[in-house]
Amino acid sequence: MRKRNESVTVEHERAAAAPAPLDKGCSLRHSLRLPAADTGMKRPLGRTSSFWWQFSICVICLLAYQQQGMYFFPSGCRHTVPAALWKNARGKDQLWFEDALGSSHPVILYLHGNAGTRQERGCCDCPVMSLCFSPLQVLSSLGYHVVTFDYRGWGDSVGSPSERGMTYDALHVFDWIKARSGDNPVYIWGHSLGTGVATNLVRRLCERETPPEALILESPFTNIREEARSHPFSVIYRYFPGFDWFFLDPITTSGIKFANDENVKYISCSLLILHAEDDPVVPFHLGKKLYNIAATSRSFRDYKVQFVPFHTDLGYRHKYIYRSPELPRILREFLGIPEHEHHH
Repeated sequence: MRKRNESVTVEHERAAAAPAPLDKGCSLRHSLRLPAADTGMKRPLGRTSSFWWQFSICVICLLAYQQQGMYFFPSGCRHTVPAALWKNARGKDQLWFEDALGSSHPVILYLHGNAGTRQERGCCDCPVMSLCFSPLQVLSSLGYHVVTFDYRGWGDSVGSPSERGMTYDALHVFDWIKARSGDNPVYIWGHSLGTGVATNLVRRLCERETPPEALILESPFTNIREEARSHPFSVIYRYFPGFDWFFLDPITTSGIKFANDENVKYISCSLLILHAEDDPVVPFHLGKKLYNIAATSRSFRDYKVQFVPFHTDLGYRHKYIYRSPELPRILREFLGIPEHEHHH
């Protein structure tokens, strides 16, 4: 029987193949100032689909200050350096932070959830923000550079949200990171809605033969239509006649798919899925279903695919997996990082 105070790991492992060479020459136009729209964007969300977009996946807590090794770029991006560099980072300018990406630390591109932005406070309401914790601070304390940004229409970023536009933004931020990070490994981490952006991004990176070192999905769904149907807010409506036509069909016709279940069939890099059994926003069974699809996909035949569930008794729900004391070990073992290389 499973122990109540531990997370249990289910693994599907294969020998890792060497990734294709990474593109070194990419840069993000206007120093991370993302364009408001691209010519292929879908039409703006309709009123009904916008409602489902808003509740479909919930809040991610994001917090940091420059005295904790973080720099706010003037364009909706934020870079938090590893904890070992926090002291040196105080008072430094944007150029210093860009150069720091070339230091001997791995980089995580963190794609936040539906209601999150790069500036949102952490997990509590205390006025002394430096006393709070956030996923970004936890990852920083483990020795990672963490870069995150506001999707178009969120926070400081202009424009209107669209799946295509959000993926386009993430691709340019990834290229901006690769142009500055040298040979350091770059990982993609998506949470909640961000898992849809993440798999869209990584599928495109794999298609152009510049995959990241690994993809980490926290609280993922299979696709946005299944998530909307499974969301607790829809429980009183889903059995009404016309539910699909009135609520779900407008999502599809508005171009919102976030088809994680399709994307994983075209991704060729290691994949880690983290999901809490008591997640009230993205049901646990959707994360497990996505794992089962990925584990049997031919695209992962040379890569590791791992699923880590967190028991209900732990109380991590939708957005608190970062609190797990097991997370450092899980990441270290999955990414193959020796314990002494995790910097605290």
